[in-house]
Amino acid sequence: MVWQQIYNPTDSMLLSTLLAVIPVAVMLIGLGFLHMKAHIAAGLGLVSALLIAIFVFGMPGAMAGKAAMMGAFTGLLPIGWIVLNIIFLHQLTENNGSFKVLQDSIAGITEDRRLQLLLIAFAFGAFFEGAAGFGTPVAVTAAILIGLGFSPLAASGLSLIANTAPVAFGALGTPIITMAKVHGYDVMELSAMVGRQLPLFSLMVPFWLIWAFAGRKAMMEIWPAILVTGLSFAVAQFLTSNYIGPELVDVISAIASMVSLVLFLRVWKPRRIWSSTSLRGHEAEGGEGREATPPARHDRATVIRAWMPWVILTVFVFLWGMPSVKAFFNGIFAPQFPIDGLHNMIEKMPPAVPVPHKETAVYVFNLLSATGTGILLAAVLGGLAMGYSVGGLLRQFVRTFWLVRYSLLTIVLMLALGTLTRYSGIDTTMGLAFAMTGVFYPFFGTMLGWLGVALTGSDTASNVLFGGMQKVAADQLGLSPNLMGAANSSGGVMGKMIDAQSIVVASTATRWFNKEGVILRYVFKHSLVLAMLVGMFVTLQAYVWPFTAMVVK
Repeated sequence: MVWQQIYNPTDSMLLSTLLAVIPVAVMLIGLGFLHMKAHIAAGLGLVSALLIAIFVFGMPGAMAGKAAMMGAFTGLLPIGWIVLNIIFLHQLTENNGSFKVLQDSIAGITEDRRLQLLLIAFAFGAFFEGAAGFGTPVAVTAAILIGLGFSPLAASGLSLIANTAPVAFGALGTPIITMAKVHGYDVMELSAMVGRQLPLFSLMVPFWLIWAFAGRKAMMEIWPAILVTGLSFAVAQFLTSNYIGPELVDVISAIASMVSLVLFLRVWKPRRIWSSTSLRGHEAEGGEGREATPPARHDRATVIRAWMPWVILTVFVFLWGMPSVKAFFNGIFAPQFPIDGLHNMIEKMPPAVPVPHKETAVYVFNLLSATGTGILLAAVLGGLAMGYSVGGLLRQFVRTFWLVRYSLLTIVLMLALGTLTRYSGIDTTMGLAFAMTGVFYPFFGTMLGWLGVALTGSDTASNVLFGGMQKVAADQLGLSPNLMGAANSSGGVMGKMIDAQSIVVASTATRWFNKEGVILRYVFKHSLVLAMLVGMFVTLQAYVWPFTAMVVK
């Protein structure tokens, strides 16, 4: 029997909305204020969502369980499969020693601290955000900056500020792909819209980064290098997101930015070398930078070997992202499993949609065409090239699985929660309520994405939680759903620098323990102002020509 969604089960929109918010609030409060581990907070959020869906919204219990199960499967494949295999590759390079060669090859390019920040915190960090995400770039860049002599506050705070522009396309496009899969967006249209919002801020963030570190005057001394860094990243980000897809946006943009800056530095040098390693005006709070350890010099062949696994990764992910390659693998093996008792058994009702329509629920086990499989093959090939035996690769894979087991569990639980809220209509109730902000919704919808990432620590998690709500609210207000779905992700990137997870990663990587509050106080103002600027830009896209011409309906 078909079950019809109900969006005001208590006959009071205020009460229904407050009840609908409970699952999200449970998870966010657990993460942001009670400092629970992510998988525990996500599990509690899922339990509360099941209770609200069944006992408040009237969803049949078996149907609610199957909706959560489908979300869990989606969390494992394709999302968790990407995370597992990219961390596997990273562990191989770190244990092999080639990762240290990578660090040395970057740190040896320039002695100017401002230029090192552009190269390491922004461009190299963006590469790792694109390849791995999930805290990896902050850990890597903060550790490198400390090794170069930066003060703990500078290494921590600046790594967090730099890791903003690439977050929406992090971990091979995981936030965009996940939002599209869970909430029914067209992945290319969503990718294109984010790629029309973030390039402006990708150009702005390098200037912001150096201003925060050294002040306006010192920033202007190297403005040509900053412009080259940001503009090359922004152009590549726009082109890749609009014409290729979300998977390789950050990887291609980061490589373009790094190469452009390195080539530019061969023909241009700053008039004076900036040697300070502490934040301007924060020396007492952040501590002076220590004497830098000069990077080791390696011959060209060694550097090429160190970069080779990441080059292989880029090639494989690019191939796996091509529609023709995906179609080929899906033709070989991609069984589809309609979820019995859920598929076409739920009917979405007005005013969420113009006319009632049934929700499909089909899980596709596309293991061969999954991006994670391409990453796994790249890791294996790269590992063999680095000298690992087959047995050594297997042992390292098992160790990696154990290392990320809780991260995988968190992804499974969050996807289960997000999918359940979609099928139960809980997200629709929140969207209908949020739509009441009317003409101001583009701004506040963007800030909602910022808040979601600030509290969950993940653009992916924020998109899962609020992607459906953004879509519903946009439909109710006559806005483009793609615009507001993208706004959730674009606004969310500015919340990345203040989430508890990233701040703990930064303090740990710099060995500046128990100073998380100092880091938070430093980056908070940057996060809030940048998020508000994104909200204003989205508002212009919604209402003001020629910005409206960028909107994909």
